[in-house]
Amino acid sequence: MKKLHKLVLRSWLGPFILTFFIALFILLMQFLWKYIDDFVGKGLEWYIIAELMFYASASLVPMALPLAILLSSLMTFGNLGEHLELAACKSAGISLQRVMRPLTITAIIVSLSAFYFSNNILPVSNLKMGTLLYDIQQQRPALNIKEGVFYSGIPGYIIKVNNKSEDGKILKGVMIYDHVDRLGANKVIVADSGKMEMTSDEQFLLLTLYNGYSYEEVEPKNRRQNTYPHQRSSFSENVIKFDMSEFQLERHDEEIFKNNHQMLNVWQLAAQRDTLVMKLKEQRHTMATGVMKSILYFNTLLDTTPAADTLKALINAPTRKPNMDILANFPAEYHKGILENATNMARQNKAYVNSSAMGLDGRMRMIWRHEIEWHRKFTLSVACLVLFFIGAPLGAIIRKGGLGLPAVISIIFFVLYHSVSMIGEKFARQGSIDPLIGMWMASVVLLPIGIFLTYKATTDSVILDMNTYLKPFEKVVSFIRSYAGRFISN
Repeated sequence: MKKLHKLVLRSWLGPFILTFFIALFILLMQFLWKYIDDFVGKGLEWYIIAELMFYASASLVPMALPLAILLSSLMTFGNLGEHLELAACKSAGISLQRVMRPLTITAIIVSLSAFYFSNNILPVSNLKMGTLLYDIQQQRPALNIKEGVFYSGIPGYIIKVNNKSEDGKILKGVMIYDHVDRLGANKVIVADSGKMEMTSDEQFLLLTLYNGYSYEEVEPKNRRQNTYPHQRSSFSENVIKFDMSEFQLERHDEEIFKNNHQMLNVWQLAAQRDTLVMKLKEQRHTMATGVMKSILYFNTLLDTTPAADTLKALINAPTRKPNMDILANFPAEYHKGILENATNMARQNKAYVNSSAMGLDGRMRMIWRHEIEWHRKFTLSVACLVLFFIGAPLGAIIRKGGLGLPAVISIIFFVLYHSVSMIGEKFARQGSIDPLIGMWMASVVLLPIGIFLTYKATTDSVILDMNTYLKPFEKVVSFIRSYAGRFISN
């Protein structure tokens, strides 16, 4: 490897690692704020949060990687141009393509690695993240009884305490509404004080009450009885056991979510799509068959009408033709029954077609989602290459390094790429355009820009100097002035 190639690779590797982790951190914080309401107040262990953040980081790589390649390439060639290293290379007869060659090969390797990551690692991380996030969202909030507030977090009970000790174990002025029997507020427990403590296995909460009363309305055995006996008992010590299993994080089996389109690789997506297409064809055939059976059933009803023989005789008669008004071919006493049967049949067919159409629409949307996810596996790799061929030549043109101007320009191009990508994906999800067009729209839009910038950087064209664009207008203005001067002089 030549010293120039080592210089370029060393200059690119540091900014790439830095910008990648910065972008990943920003996206991870956005993810955290999005789901912060699902985490707060549930008493999650730190390693549960760390595990979720790890899986979320893997799922955010497809967004952080293209941005890192764009920004690092722009910074690298901006620094080389700012320190006149590119000018020295060109004066030595080394073209920009030769300078970009090691990074081009590196970008291709990164793109292939991105495809491997997107196809093999990302589905696993999405599966584990989705399962863990679902478990966290389903978990009940941690036990938090506040002073003077009715707490209903424990199923079957409503608890209120007047005062709590600093450690939360000693309670004063305890009132408990017992709804375990699902008979309404028919049982109330009042105590002067109490003590809360967990069992050693943390499966149950023991609430020991001191010096209190229990009030209960006894449900009569006979439902016709209008009187409800009231029972009052006192106690010096009463222990209530609460089941705390619902407050612990329950881990579900990952097999529940494994068939989701985001948890599949390209081969699984293709196989799943073929299965969905086959089921769609079967569903369409079933719908058409159901409508035809309904029509045949109505014809059978007509055949069973007593006047059907007369109608067949009229049809088969060589000199007579039946009236096109079907009811006119039947006696008047059968008109009402025929109309009722026809109306009911039409309503049933309409309801059947509407429900079948909704099912077909849902099936088509599932097919589109699988196609979108299939194309996404490849668009990530292509996006890395396209953004590299935008960042590298643009850095050579602007000749400005650091995190200032390159960061601004990188964000502009990345926002453009992400916006076009999201618009195309949204249209593809709605079925407005083909998923192939929607998912590749961003790459197709930015590819000409990359080719244009590479050409301009290779030919040393100045594209950011406003005088370059104002020169044609200046020539037009000077021509108009000269022509006007000649006209005035004449």
